[in-house]
Amino acid sequence: MKTLKYLFLSVLFISVGAFSQEQDKPTREQGHTNNNKFKQLYDEFSTPNMFRTASGAPGPSYYQQQADYKMDIVLDDKNAKISGNETITYSNNSPDQLKYLWVQLDQNMRARDSKTPLIEGGGFAPAQQASSFASTYMTEGFDGGFKIQEVKETNGKDLPYMINQTMMRVELPKALNPGEKFSFTIKWWYNINNHQKDRGRSGYEYFPEDGNRAYVIAQFYPRMAVYNDVEGWQNSQFWGRDEFALPFGNFEVNITVPADHILDATGKLTNRKEVFTKEMMKRYEKAKKSYDKPVLIVTQEEAEAAEKGFSNKTKTWKLYAENVRDFGFATSRKFIWDMMAVKVGDKDVMAVSMYPKEGNPLWEEWSTYAVATTLETYSRMTFQYPYHKAISVHAKQQGMEYPMICWNYGRPDENGKYSDRTKYGMISVIIHEVGHNYFPMIVNSDERQWTWMDEGLNTFLQYVTEQDFGELYPAALSPGHDKYPSSRGPAANIVPYMGGDQNFIAPIMTKGLNTYQFGNNAYGKPATALNILRETVMGRELFDYAFREYSHRWMFKHPTPEDFFRTMEDASAFDLDWYWRGWFYTTDYVDIGVKDVKKYFVSSEPNEYAKNMAKRYGMELSDLPPLVFMVEEGSEEFNEELKNGTLLDNSTPLKEYVMDNFTEAERQNIKAPKYFYNVTFDKPGGLVMPIIVEYTYADGTSKTEHYPAQIWRLNDKEVSKSVASDKEIVKITVDPNLETADVDTSNNSWPREVQQSDFDKFKEEVKE
Repeated sequence: MKTLKYLFLSVLFISVGAFSQEQDKPTREQGHTNNNKFKQLYDEFSTPNMFRTASGAPGPSYYQQQADYKMDIVLDDKNAKISGNETITYSNNSPDQLKYLWVQLDQNMRARDSKTPLIEGGGFAPAQQASSFASTYMTEGFDGGFKIQEVKETNGKDLPYMINQTMMRVELPKALNPGEKFSFTIKWWYNINNHQKDRGRSGYEYFPEDGNRAYVIAQFYPRMAVYNDVEGWQNSQFWGRDEFALPFGNFEVNITVPADHILDATGKLTNRKEVFTKEMMKRYEKAKKSYDKPVLIVTQEEAEAAEKGFSNKTKTWKLYAENVRDFGFATSRKFIWDMMAVKVGDKDVMAVSMYPKEGNPLWEEWSTYAVATTLETYSRMTFQYPYHKAISVHAKQQGMEYPMICWNYGRPDENGKYSDRTKYGMISVIIHEVGHNYFPMIVNSDERQWTWMDEGLNTFLQYVTEQDFGELYPAALSPGHDKYPSSRGPAANIVPYMGGDQNFIAPIMTKGLNTYQFGNNAYGKPATALNILRETVMGRELFDYAFREYSHRWMFKHPTPEDFFRTMEDASAFDLDWYWRGWFYTTDYVDIGVKDVKKYFVSSEPNEYAKNMAKRYGMELSDLPPLVFMVEEGSEEFNEELKNGTLLDNSTPLKEYVMDNFTEAERQNIKAPKYFYNVTFDKPGGLVMPIIVEYTYADGTSKTEHYPAQIWRLNDKEVSKSVASDKEIVKITVDPNLETADVDTSNNSWPREVQQSDFDKFKEEVKE
């Protein structure tokens, strides 16, 4: 009989194991193709090579091209026209021989023969502003675009070139071999657009009250395209949305503007004493030592006085920038100008703001402080800011970034009043655009292909900085706000998008031009994904170390998405392929709920499962070996005595085992859970995520358990967990703090909470 008992015991354990495996077995609906959510990303990733390694770091043969510029620029304020003569020196650091060079002519998007308007569908807008209607249907349109006057070798010989919309191919007199340089010149001009009327990332705003213009100028010169190991020439057309891919280089730029203008730009001002007054120089020296309050270089009174005169004389501002990927500048006689030194690591950086009187009092109150906080937080999260200044320029309805300089919106009304929305909007856009100095101006990703690599990473860091700003400057917070009200970053904020119509959602890994809901796709979702990765999946210590490693590896280089994904795993020992696949390569969403909860008690009496097994093998119940049986509350074998008894009293075999195998001292410390629960979680949503569960007990206490995402590896539909507790569980809540972007919280609780309808809420409000 003993042999039979052991045989039964063996069969029983095998059966229990088989039952457990059956619970984790993929369903027929899932099929047997290798679509497991935990499949590695080998098929999606490129094969590592000498240029880019499997770790995500640059390889031993990594290279990047260099483009150096010398430019003389003249801004014609009366005619809103800009002209330039530039010399480009292109260094071929690749192993390839180049027959021609590709130059970007982004202003051609505004040319009268531009194809950009032709790619937009939608028909007539039901309603639109009169100015928009008139410019679209009643005029020839703005005469924009580069007017290329000549392309020459430095010896004056013409170079053949061909313009294809926003790209210009320059034919070389002979092939450019690896390690060689080639210099050539381009002479050009174009009409500057009114960015308030015609939109655009640069241009001017016209102020009819005083007849002045405020210029924010970028994409203003023919710029070299990127040539790299990933796709050769990155000569994708500029249609207006996707931003830019640019090589690094050194810039020597002379900009001639009206003598009564002030100007700031990318790079170091090399003739400051020539363009500053003596009083401005005194203020500048004071600003270099002021770490807690901005110093006015040009006051509002001085700017208002300058508005009244229009000088016929000119002044040339000379700037030099080393190892930057682009150049931008802002100029006007209307600008107020303030500066404040910021200690960033072991160096001082100047935080700078330029704004017309129309921006006050908001801009003088918060702009430069927002710049300073951005430099401090981003440097903590990535690397020490390498440049000597960061400039925030006020431009109505603008938000755009360039090395060391950016333009930002946020304007009070004509009486100087502003709402919380305007205030927070201004602070947030300044943080975002100044933050772009790090991504992509230094960690130089390809914006034309992978918008999320700069916008998403930057929006994530924007969220971290906003929270820092709220702590540093509580006076900026409105009454009732104990922290900064970030619009992007918190998991709950992306739920409406991720739970929306799948017909109008694209994966993050989609070219920006071709995505639906561009802001959510390129900014919101990747920022939220990184925030969840940091706070919920990896933890701050692992995430922050890996993120800094990526930032350092790819400073002043050209990373791809794979370089980011691989580095984050390489530096953390965290397998994240499942996370990248779900969040970045699909449009799946998070929805995890509590499907079922069953309560069990320990008993010496055979349960239904044991009875069926004994019957199956022709055994009597009395022949069963000494087993611990789990009896479900409400089952035939259940009785109320099990609720009142102790763990050992309810199970004689367990009590005998403990008495025989534990010393008296060990028995004093033995755990004796009284309640046993089988909790089944299901996953209607496609994304696998950790299951975060809060167990609330009858005594009012609670405990939170984090089950890793790998719990779903063998069953993508549902999983069960056994929970032993010395206290009765009265409530189970999945994602209690709304940190996973769960799109449907109606199934997150046990017992199931009744969701109040909007109509019921309305009735209660009416009663009140």
